[in-house]
Amino acid sequence: MPLTLIYVLLGAAIAAEVVATTALARSDGLTRLVPSLLALACYAVAFWFLSYALRVMPTGIVYAIWSGLGIVLIAAVSWIWYDQRLDLPALAGLGLIILGVLVVNLFSNSMPH
Repeated sequence: MPLTLIYVLLGAAIAAEVVATTALARSDGLTRLVPSLLALACYAVAFWFLSYALRVMPTGIVYAIWSGLGIVLIAAVSWIWYDQRLDLPALAGLGLIILGVLVVNLFSNSMPH
């Protein structure tokens, strides 16, 4: 499988996880049916796509990318859709997460390039 496709599938896993986490936050402790089912379905899709990246890339690297970008995107969705503002230290921390993902992808010899 081409590396470009692996990154597309990893991106799809991240997107599905962001939708799932957003739905989970709206499920009220899994007591609301539609958001609960959406969360469960999207988590299943996220793990399915994630499994393709794990075939080619080291587990720690895949998880670092998946969780790091997921954190940043969830924070952005929460800010934009739910008006959950972030202060300067939170934004700086999110910036460091992005920087870390970039360093891993651009400079690590652990990554297939």
